Amino acid sequence: MNLESSRRDVCDAPKVSGVSNASARVSRAPQAPGVGTEKSIRKIAFYGKGGIGKSTTVSNLSAALAQRGLRVMQIGCDPKSDSTKTLTAGRAVPSVLDVLRAKGGSNLEDFVFEGYHGIFCVEAGGPQPGIGCAGRAIITAFNRLEELHAYEKLKPDVVLFDVLGDVVCGGFAMPMRYGYADEVAIVSSGEMMALYAAHNIAQALNNFSSRGYAKLAGIVQNSRNIANEDALVAQAAEEIKTRVVGIIPRSDLVQEAENAGKTVVECFPDSPQAAVYAELSRFFHPDAELKEAIP
Repeated sequence: MNLESSRRDVCDAPKVSGVSNASARVSRAPQAPGVGTEKSIRKIAFYGKGGIGKSTTVSNLSAALAQRGLRVMQIGCDPKSDSTKTLTAGRAVPSVLDVLRAKGGSNLEDFVFEGYHGIFCVEAGGPQPGIGCAGRAIITAFNRLEELHAYEKLKPDVVLFDVLGDVVCGGFAMPMRYGYADEVAIVSSGEMMALYAAHNIAQALNNFSSRGYAKLAGIVQNSRNIANEDALVAQAAEEIKTRVVGIIPRSDLVQEAENAGKTVVECFPDSPQAAVYAELSRFFHPDAELKEAIP
């Protein structure tokens, strides 16, 4: 289902001087030999404390990667099912679990929605409040994606998993296990509880290290403007034997864009904040460059 045509025009008149909606200037790059095959897909899971800004970070990365001509899939792994809302015009889309509950079976088109710049948006979903296990729901959703050969049919170049990271047990650990993701990135600020969650996530990865599962790519700092934040996050990265791979400054543009149902990358494409996400996208996938649309 294509939601691109339903996007609102709020960002066409942004508060930032000189900003325009430049999404029409980019198009998908021709697919190179081997790109989009199961073997070549880059799969990255983003973990972090609830409320730290994972979904904002992942959605803006998806948008930045798509603008560079890559086929992108974003899979939300949170019972709230709100990971992809800024890629789908602010609309909540039916989750895999919603569809399975309603229909008993499903096809890809029932829960894979094409959002901004052709990004494939999927929400794993969760149980009804107070009933069932959210982790088990993620396992069920992943199994259904496999049964329907989602990667083989959609041929994404990169898959981003947006995972609730306060708890890294059971289903919530699925993206970092069994080959679902090749790399794990931790989204954190300099706040104590966010750094505590980062340590727990790193410990879970360390426990899996002998099994050849996903590797820790580093910490993405989503800044909250607390005192000595850069130093605190850098120290935490050193303690868990990794690095800070990007620092995202706090910006009012994030909320303005989300109020319009969009990412900063779409809403304010010429802003310094969008440039931060674009640069971060090059860290996670350096092999593609921005392609200008042919007139």
